[in-house]
Amino acid sequence: MTETSIRTRFAPSPTGMFHVGGARSALFNWALAQQQPEGRMVLRIEDTDAARNRPEWTEGIIRALAWLGIGEDDPHFEGPYFQSAYADKHREAAQELYKNGRAYYCDCTREQLEARRDNPNLGYDGFCRDRGLEAGPGRALRFRVPDGGPTVVDDRIRGRVEFAHSAIEDFVIARADGSPLFVLANVVDDVEMGITQVVRGEEHLSNTPKQQLLWEALGHTPPVWAHLPVIVNEQRKKLSKRRDKVALESYQEEGYLAEAMVNYLMLLGWGPGDDREIMPWSEMVPLFRIEDVNSSSAFFDEKKLRAFNGEYIRALGVDEFVERCAPWVTGEDTPWAAADFDPEVFRAVAPLAQSRVAVLSEIVPNVDFLFLAEPVEDEKSWAKAMKPGVGEEMLAASLERFADPSLEWNAEALKTATEETGAGLGLKLGKAQAPVRVAVTGRTVGLPLFESLELLGRERVLARLGAALEKLRAQGPAEQS
Repeated sequence: MTETSIRTRFAPSPTGMFHVGGARSALFNWALAQQQPEGRMVLRIEDTDAARNRPEWTEGIIRALAWLGIGEDDPHFEGPYFQSAYADKHREAAQELYKNGRAYYCDCTREQLEARRDNPNLGYDGFCRDRGLEAGPGRALRFRVPDGGPTVVDDRIRGRVEFAHSAIEDFVIARADGSPLFVLANVVDDVEMGITQVVRGEEHLSNTPKQQLLWEALGHTPPVWAHLPVIVNEQRKKLSKRRDKVALESYQEEGYLAEAMVNYLMLLGWGPGDDREIMPWSEMVPLFRIEDVNSSSAFFDEKKLRAFNGEYIRALGVDEFVERCAPWVTGEDTPWAAADFDPEVFRAVAPLAQSRVAVLSEIVPNVDFLFLAEPVEDEKSWAKAMKPGVGEEMLAASLERFADPSLEWNAEALKTATEETGAGLGLKLGKAQAPVRVAVTGRTVGLPLFESLELLGRERVLARLGAALEKLRAQGPAEQS
């Protein structure tokens, strides 16, 4: 590996579902790593918060990244590493800083500090800086922020950002029990792993001057910093797991395609510099530059994401679309029995459904009438289509016409028959087919009707028309209206 090889890192904490903001950060780091033959992105699980970490969250992170196309099968990927495995390194670094005079022990309690200061907004007052305390019970280790300053962070997205040392208190880097805090552990891990670029969310910008000071105090050149813009909802509020749908797994379960999600997330704050939006990963990687990322907040528009996903779905070959739909049409949660699902019928109807779904889960309500014993009846659709007189007349006439064995059972012939039957009742095709559609599929909207009738078969169509006609007659004029 050359000295100039890019080494980025993605360092999530396994404390919950995988946030779309984290996915965006991972993709930006991944794009940078893939721009060089020897570039690497390190996955480091920051698991030192034992009270909140769970193994299933770690597994979820790895699965989510793999779904996005990031994983161990690619030579640009390293990990996962675990922060807890470097605890000894963290302690050694803390002691190195103490021995070099860059850190000192402090036994001040919160109550003592509050009693000494008039302004509650002020930080630590440096009381123990020159007391010469050694390690002992109740004594935390604080970093000695240099006098003077400022610390200048050269951010590739935000430009030059200055932090006055007078505004940075001597911060704690290790607790009284010797366990290092995150601010130190994070730096030590990056040093040990040779990280050259730290690309992360803007909420970490406030930590950066402390981390840069630690990099320098440990004798190393800080990495390139880049802080990504916050992602907001339509009210321009930061995405929140309590208020917004932010879990990547939720979108995956709903039937969003990984390639559509990758494409959309890459455009949250960045663009290729032209009018293109729908782009494969292979085209985005060579164009991506961290300096081109906008510092303004990025709007997560779920409607636009759905539109992206619909385009990607329509671009699939029919066989691949069928394969992608498998979890929804053959899984345990389908509304029909496994024995009633006909793969050949589904393969035949797939091209009709493919242009009508924005997410793969929508395939179920589009095709369920083909595999259920009875269609799922939508009450509003029934009330709209089964108007007094007209609905009953059209169903009765269609039942008679469709039962005629001389009628060829194909979409073209069925359309002609419905058109002629409706004309005999003074109805145009749109009005004539509505009662037939609701009787057969349960809804006023759906797949092309006549192709659906062809696939369903004469026997089942006649049975459903008859059942709907019987129900309509049983309701009586008052209920029909």
